[in-house]
Amino acid sequence: MELEEHLAYLTRGCVDVVRAADLRSRLAEAQASGRPLVVKVGFDPTAPDLHLGHTVLIRKMKHFQEMGHTVVFLIGDFTGLIGDPTGRSKTRPPLTAEAVQANADTYRQQVFRILDPERTIVDFNSRWLGTLTSVDWVKLAAQYNVAQMLERREFRQRYDSGQPIALHEFLYPLSQGYDSVFLKADVELGGTDQLFNLNVGRDIMPAYGLPAQIILTTPLLIGLDGVEKMSKSLGNYVGINEPPEEMLRKIVEQFRGTDEVMWMYFTLLTDLTPAAIAERQRRFASGETTSSDLRYELGRRIVADYHGAAAADAAEQAVRARHAARQGHGDDLPLQSIEAGLLLRKVLVELGLAVSGSDATRKITQGGIRVDGVVVSDIAAVVGAGIWTIQAGKRLIVRVHAR
Repeated sequence: MELEEHLAYLTRGCVDVVRAADLRSRLAEAQASGRPLVVKVGFDPTAPDLHLGHTVLIRKMKHFQEMGHTVVFLIGDFTGLIGDPTGRSKTRPPLTAEAVQANADTYRQQVFRILDPERTIVDFNSRWLGTLTSVDWVKLAAQYNVAQMLERREFRQRYDSGQPIALHEFLYPLSQGYDSVFLKADVELGGTDQLFNLNVGRDIMPAYGLPAQIILTTPLLIGLDGVEKMSKSLGNYVGINEPPEEMLRKIVEQFRGTDEVMWMYFTLLTDLTPAAIAERQRRFASGETTSSDLRYELGRRIVADYHGAAAADAAEQAVRARHAARQGHGDDLPLQSIEAGLLLRKVLVELGLAVSGSDATRKITQGGIRVDGVVVSDIAAVVGAGIWTIQAGKRLIVRVHAR
């Protein structure tokens, strides 16, 4: 790509670029010298699974990776013990070291559904933050003052309302900034809610003899409810580890966002070019395509990214068949062949109705599984020979031929 095309591609979908002129200069230097930029993104392992909201940043990492730059997927196992104060009206309870490590392991597995493992550096910030001496921490703390910290909205609101601010919370943005110092980051990516933390890194780097990093922020993805940001706690999320059919079903059936939010999904969650998205907007406005058609396409593209094109096609077929079944055409459900005599809990995993054996056991014991309309609560139940309709919850339905 030419420099301006390179710049446009990397900043596509971004909200803040601090600063665009610096990024252009840094990209030009990288092209001239052959030295790739170091692009850093930090994730605190506060939950065990990644969802599509997380992937907005990870996809931007992929864009830098595609342009030949060095991407560092930084797991904040040290900062996770402090607790990010972003969006908090009170001190965040710190995670235990065991919970941080368990979540970090799953992050590392899931991120390579998007990034190239051969071209991704995975690092943990405990590697350097855990070895800082008392003198090092004093030197780091000296780079920022309390007035600067109170420019952060959450801190200011809590200070003005008399809510306590623990001193260790000030260490969080400083620690994140020091990550950039240690890694000698050229660029740091983050969500718009991370702008303050990202700027702290930019501010302190010159004190360590380094040029200030460039900051790119991406929007916070609106959840399926069309109102709040995507969040597991709000139940408006699509997990990237979910079965293909469940992912597509959520996007097709649970999406309640406006047309504007749907176009945001196309922009932030697919590789379609702006021109291709504009063409779909034109066809939608003219009535040549429907909102349902677009949601199916969106779901198919997203599922294909994480499970492959064949799985995406099969998921679409199953979801469309289920829609037909709800309209009185149950025989339209695709018939899947399985081995007779298998434990039901193993069949549930094989069919994508459960993500693991333990998940299948939980669904069975909680009465969430029906076979031909009858609740099965025995975890030792087997699927005998014949044609059966197996249902998980209210929506996941599969017809099988066991032989």
